[in-house]
Amino acid sequence: MSEAPTNQEPPGQSGRRRAATLVGSVARPFRSAAGFAGFFRALAGPLRAGAGFFRAATGLTGRAVRHRWSRRLRVAAAVGLTAVVGSMIGVMLFARSDLNVGPFSAEMSVTPSVHGGTEVNIPPLGSLHLDSHRGPVHLRVDLGSLDQSRTEALIDNPAAISTAGERAVDEVVTGVARLGLRTMGLAVLSTLILAALIFRDTRRTAAAGLTALVVTGGSLGLAAATLRPNSISEPRYEGLLVNAPAVVGDARRIADNYGRYSEQLQAILGNVSRVYSTISALPVYEPAGNTTRLLHVSDLHLNPTSWGLIRTVVDTFDIDAVIDTGDIVDWGSSAETSFVASIPSVQVPYIYVRGNHDSAAIQAAVARQSNAVVLDDALTEIDGLTIAGIGDPQFTPDKSETNAAGDDSGPELLTAAGERLAQTIRDSGKKVDIALVHDPAMAQPLSGVVPLVLAGHLHRRVVSTLPAPTAPPPGPSPSASPVPSASTAPPPTFTTRLMVEGSTGGAGLRGLEGEDATPLSLSVLYFDENNELKAYDDIQLGGTGESNVEMQRNVIGLEPEPTPTPAPSLSAIQPSR
Repeated sequence: MSEAPTNQEPPGQSGRRRAATLVGSVARPFRSAAGFAGFFRALAGPLRAGAGFFRAATGLTGRAVRHRWSRRLRVAAAVGLTAVVGSMIGVMLFARSDLNVGPFSAEMSVTPSVHGGTEVNIPPLGSLHLDSHRGPVHLRVDLGSLDQSRTEALIDNPAAISTAGERAVDEVVTGVARLGLRTMGLAVLSTLILAALIFRDTRRTAAAGLTALVVTGGSLGLAAATLRPNSISEPRYEGLLVNAPAVVGDARRIADNYGRYSEQLQAILGNVSRVYSTISALPVYEPAGNTTRLLHVSDLHLNPTSWGLIRTVVDTFDIDAVIDTGDIVDWGSSAETSFVASIPSVQVPYIYVRGNHDSAAIQAAVARQSNAVVLDDALTEIDGLTIAGIGDPQFTPDKSETNAAGDDSGPELLTAAGERLAQTIRDSGKKVDIALVHDPAMAQPLSGVVPLVLAGHLHRRVVSTLPAPTAPPPGPSPSASPVPSASTAPPPTFTTRLMVEGSTGGAGLRGLEGEDATPLSLSVLYFDENNELKAYDDIQLGGTGESNVEMQRNVIGLEPEPTPTPAPSLSAIQPSR
């Protein structure tokens, strides 16, 4: 016996019907000219009532208010207020435009903003945020559905991606220009309608419209005058971590061509097109054959989720080696040695220096791992990069209590350790590209010795330039021994960049002590064939229990170099307790 047909709706159908009903009820007043005018007529009532209250209040001031100049000022203020309100209504409700960018159907919109900038939403991959301009307008681009015919053409002919990228620049420029004209027109039209309903006077209505034109045109002009085309080289990505390389693109290619705005736009469009046209995998631009990628982690503090994060970044970004600048555990006890057994799962060389929470037993446990390289006043080489490192001279897992291991020894131990590593580098006769320390207070003796120092300990991201080393004071007599002392350094030929990593483990359990959880931080470093740092990606995940992911691209040479700052003093270092 056949079953009776059912009228049950597919899952989600009732929700879409309710959404469509809500959108229709909101949009119904604007479907006709009468409805459009009725909206502004309804809005004019409260404004007219407010104007009446304003006139009643100002009547208390007597003859001074009735003076013709006072009246003119009131009229001018009312006209200006009406122009601003009318412009904002026109911009917020109607300043949007549809356009085609490559295979995408996109929507561009403008909204009032204090900081300006551009946001490109790429569902479901995430969004790109560009510091493209200043001014009181914010540009938003929403990449919507794919045009079926154009997408099929991309799949059938991969060369069509390049053709789409070449047209993308003109399409975006045309779309922005059209949106700017539309914004000004709608702002003036909305102001004229609102002013006519409020003042019922031709001259005041015209004055309000002219004011709206000046305000809107000035805002767009300020945005155009402060345009930064190079901002597309340093996008800030928000979304899934595995999608970041595919959306942002290869750092070496962006670093070498950051001045070419159109090429950058084509690259981003091509990346997104490839992602959308691939079903089972998210492709990544093939890196240049002479690019070395290092992953900098620090201060895991016994957080087991760190290993999953590290493995994901290693696989997604095609990492060549991982650098760990210490504090891999919390207390340095023998029971914690099993935590480092996950190092081989990373499947790339793991270079490690000891932190102040890591005991000698922990360092020995790391050294026993098949892919680990422990540096303690020693050098190693990875893919042509020469790396030197030294462990923290102190073992202070609990700084709330003093102990005989050097907790009260002051910064002289840290400085001495840095000087010892600098002397080891000089004695090696090799050009060392990177020096590793745990505490930034150990970095200053390495200024002018190596171009890059990596550290941790502070549980926050800090990038700075070390001050140039100072020459030792002259001896009491010119007949002093000509043999230089171990602390005497030759004049530096380059500046030294200090990069302090945040906590890849979110500071462990102590990261939950404050109101906001400490974020999990790590960075991808890109080196060229000359072993020079070209760019780096700062990746940050919301603290323990949170899932927000951000990635910031930083290109060396695009922004002014950081101001030289001395290494943090030991008294300023609180997070490592």
